[in-house]
Amino acid sequence: MTEPERITVEDVRKLALPLGTRVAAGEGLLQSRIITWAAVIYTDDGLLSKSGHEAELILVAPAEGANAPRLRDVDIVRWASEQQASAVVLHDSPSSTAVAEANAYGIPLLVLPAGSRIRVVEKAVVSLLVDHKGQLERRGTQIYRQLTQITSRNEGMAELVNEMARLTNKSVVVQDKRLQMIVSSVQPQFVAFWDEVETFLRKLDNLPVEMQDRLRVSEMDNPVLMQSLPTTGIARYVAPVVTKEIGRGYLSIIGFDSDLDEVDLLVAEHGAAACAIEMAKAKAISDAEKRLRGTFLDRLLFGDVSQQEALQQGERLEHDMSRPHIAIVLKWQGEKTASMRRLETIVNTVVSNTKAHALVWQREKENEVIVFLAIDEQDAVISGMKLSKAFPAEVQRQYPGYHVAVGVGQPATDVANWRRSYGEAVQARDLAVRLHSDTPLYIGDLGVYQLLIRLNDKERLMGFCEQTLGPLVDYDMRQHADLVKTLEAFFQCHGNLSETAKQLIVHRNTLLYRMNRINEIAGVDLDRPEIRLAFHLALTIRRLLSAN
Repeated sequence: MTEPERITVEDVRKLALPLGTRVAAGEGLLQSRIITWAAVIYTDDGLLSKSGHEAELILVAPAEGANAPRLRDVDIVRWASEQQASAVVLHDSPSSTAVAEANAYGIPLLVLPAGSRIRVVEKAVVSLLVDHKGQLERRGTQIYRQLTQITSRNEGMAELVNEMARLTNKSVVVQDKRLQMIVSSVQPQFVAFWDEVETFLRKLDNLPVEMQDRLRVSEMDNPVLMQSLPTTGIARYVAPVVTKEIGRGYLSIIGFDSDLDEVDLLVAEHGAAACAIEMAKAKAISDAEKRLRGTFLDRLLFGDVSQQEALQQGERLEHDMSRPHIAIVLKWQGEKTASMRRLETIVNTVVSNTKAHALVWQREKENEVIVFLAIDEQDAVISGMKLSKAFPAEVQRQYPGYHVAVGVGQPATDVANWRRSYGEAVQARDLAVRLHSDTPLYIGDLGVYQLLIRLNDKERLMGFCEQTLGPLVDYDMRQHADLVKTLEAFFQCHGNLSETAKQLIVHRNTLLYRMNRINEIAGVDLDRPEIRLAFHLALTIRRLLSAN
């Protein structure tokens, strides 16, 4: 015969007593006290004629008659101790004397939540003693019902996490699909090494292999996995939060590995399902707000929004519309491209990580993502370019080999000029596409490009290029020389011969020889300003036509 399962007071508290039962005394004894049965006593009964059994759980019912004589809770504690009961469960809050006596006698004292029915509690305890598996399933249903009631009352993710922490006495963390912390509840004993725990949780490679592909987590046979953490003795139950067959985040129940138990497993499983409901609600709200924001911002770009309306809408969006803004426009370029939604997510990630004050929205028909960044007038362009450069860097981090074109408009001091800044950013972005540039382009830096991209007479441009640079190009091809390259470096270094020689990695005398050959072959004098302008312009046109 197999030995009967060992059921402790802690098992009963977690699996049978009503959710919300609290420990008034003897918390450190819950794991060691074994329970063999449960007995109900009434406070209007005498105790002298009653005899209890060793290792019984004493359930104390309220008095039925308003005027009936009642046993004091301290007398019940003393009697239970004499009978060698495992613990006492009270219907009402105990007196301070009863708590002191329970601690003195070393007997756990628990208190049921208001509204508990003592016979229902007794039935649940007995069910656990005789049918552990069945009671575990019933407890799972209770936990799921309790957690989903929180979501139905719209109390939010924070309260959901707090309730899971109360149910488990463990630390609880909810992360989004990018492993950013959404909400966490940390037990005091974990505070000293919590930074180490968070660092571990934030790395995708540290997720169990089965959970790293968000598109396949719904196919997992076991929805909850146990995983050891780097801190000795610490582990977690981790479950994916799945909505519409896709992983949207992760729930972790974190504790000492020796303390993680069946209830923690149930909370992880059903908590993930409750979190999925909460995330789906949050996403629906976010999508609705995004549509409203997009409609408003589209109207703004059409010049259909007054300053006063913009300020009012800004208050709803929690964004200061009165500050100067600068437009940044992005789109995928090259053969490898992801969805526009993916690009929008990357942009939002950068904006969030840099704590930038910006409005972001995706214009699906235009295949672009727009950012309007709130700036300070004195460092407007510096701030705009700094944020703009972070976007391609994040694209490369998440999608190596993918490219994004980024254009930046000039600062707009008020809402009426947002449209102009956007139009300039689009021009700069389009030029970045034509030049296959991974570097964000600021419209104010483009100079002559702004003129050239408006010219449609391609043949005349090519003729000017051929007339100006033709002799040098022919010479380079015949002699395998680098005169055109030398001229490009000369202009990039603003005519500084020492910097040009350094860039080309040649001796200064070699550079002087090449410059003389350029004058001779082209039949010009590069010391004349109008000649320099013509050659600089020809090189710019050549680059632009090559990009096309």
